[in-house]
Amino acid sequence: MIGLTTFIESKGTSRYSSLCYTYIDAIIRAGGIPVLIPITEDKECLLKYADAIDGIIFTGGEDVSPLYFGENPIKEIGSISCERDACEMFLFKEAYDLDMPILGICRGSQLINVALGGSLYQDINAQLKDSLGHSPESGPSDQVYHMVKIEKDSKLYNIFENDTIAINSFHHQSVKELGKGLKAAAFSYDGIIEATESLEKDFVVGIQWHPEALAPKHPIFMKLFEEFISQCR
Repeated sequence: MIGLTTFIESKGTSRYSSLCYTYIDAIIRAGGIPVLIPITEDKECLLKYADAIDGIIFTGGEDVSPLYFGENPIKEIGSISCERDACEMFLFKEAYDLDMPILGICRGSQLINVALGGSLYQDINAQLKDSLGHSPESGPSDQVYHMVKIEKDSKLYNIFENDTIAINSFHHQSVKELGKGLKAAAFSYDGIIEATESLEKDFVVGIQWHPEALAPKHPIFMKLFEEFISQCR
């Protein structure tokens, strides 16, 4: 049973709990049962979700509020959801304390880092000189965009069995100072941290790209979900 965080989508006067189907499809194909977790302030409800699932994926979406790492927003900051930040921070700390396998994708990777006391570059191009492209204006999500270098002493290296891999990319923020108990597991060629792993837990992994979108055309990315499900079992 794999928890998947969602985002709030507004249409007219109605609000929906939404998630791209590629996440759901990847979990089913890897042998898991997806459980969509709505954003709620009800902590008892969230605790029951945490008790019912065997692993959790923190999905992509809005920027994490810089207030969580002691900064005011710069003008390049994107959309922020205070509701989602509070809900997911609570969920992460509960899952982490339970030693639950955790996978963070894009925003999810950033959330893990901030929840463990780390910080973010609020906007890569504004704050990092000579940075390369990380957030193309257009292009299909199942298309690889740039290369990353994977550290050989990492879980990702064991999963992909390669020290370089081509990925997609849709982020304008990235890890700055690492959170407590995290190590960098992959870098882009401009030095930006593209993946993190826990030094203290069996499986807490954050990645900046979207493997769930790549998996249908690039089967190598299913290896990540298969290993995640194996850890959850």
